[in-house]
Amino acid sequence: MRSVGVEEELLLVDPNSGEPVAVAGAALAAADRRTWQHGGDGAKDHQFEGELQQEQMEFATEPVTEMGRLQEEITRCREEAARYADTAGARVVAVATSPLAVEPSLSTGTRYRWLGEQFGVTAQEQLTCGCHVHVSVDSDEEGVAVLDRIRPWLAVLTAMSANSPFWQGQDTGYGSYRSRVWNRWPSAGPVEIFGSADRYHEQVTAMVETGVLRDEGMVYFDARLSASYPTVEIRVADVCLDASAPVLLAALARALVETSARAWQDGVPPDRIGAGLLRLASWRAGRSGLDGPLLHPETMRETSAARAVQALYQHVREVLVDHGDDDLAREGIARLLEQGSGARTQRRLLAEEGDLARVVARCADLTTSS
Repeated sequence: MRSVGVEEELLLVDPNSGEPVAVAGAALAAADRRTWQHGGDGAKDHQFEGELQQEQMEFATEPVTEMGRLQEEITRCREEAARYADTAGARVVAVATSPLAVEPSLSTGTRYRWLGEQFGVTAQEQLTCGCHVHVSVDSDEEGVAVLDRIRPWLAVLTAMSANSPFWQGQDTGYGSYRSRVWNRWPSAGPVEIFGSADRYHEQVTAMVETGVLRDEGMVYFDARLSASYPTVEIRVADVCLDASAPVLLAALARALVETSARAWQDGVPPDRIGAGLLRLASWRAGRSGLDGPLLHPETMRETSAARAVQALYQHVREVLVDHGDDDLAREGIARLLEQGSGARTQRRLLAEEGDLARVVARCADLTTSS
């Protein structure tokens, strides 16, 4: 069975005001100290690291094959992140954009300084928190075959994870505004079919050689071959409020990868949907979340969110059954369609509390509730 791992980016906020605070360095220093106290080697031996802005931190789970184990990993990492943030006078919150107004602080270091100089306000304003799912593949050739075949389905994962309705203190009207902010990067978004690993690597090399991108790590495709691990990395999701939501996403992502790999092995070609249509599907998913229409992954015509999600489920159901994940997926999808994604929860909390600072506090509670 393919292994799967999850990376989550979390926002660091003031416990009283709910405003993002630039204390990632102090929180990560606390993680280093704890590791040293237990005989480790600081940052080399824990799962936390900084990100583009000093108002956020990231963790990566260990690769696992069982979804129950992944749930435990995510819950543990969120709880540890909360403890490290507390030592820095902050809380962690799993929202994909800050509900409150913020002027982010770029992290220090040569790479981040280069990004700030190269991309200006795009880098300066880029305080977004995503959820990336890594699924193991046997080779680059298999990985690219998977990338070519999962393209139409990725927008559904964006809609299911939508958890960023607010930006700079305003309701954007979007479920996932993070996805719109993220797509300001020149290399972000859907791509055309590659056809082979050689063509994939040729494209990545050509993009870096333009000088627009610093290195391969800045190739921000919706899904890509990881530069560090033998995985396909699916990058379209918002970080989710409920710690069970990324487990559902991971189960579906792994099933997508396996379904696509089987299709490749059987000689089934990828759907020839152009990147232009996929960009429209991505925009529609960011705009609607689960609270409006989506584009059907097979027809690229407008349909309900429920039908789009069910189409994804039916597409991967055989693999879900084979993996023992079918009950988890069916129950998770039913719950998500009934309760809505994090975007709906945030809007409901604002209606209840009448204040975005209280929304942030409630979301911080939900981030670490098991």
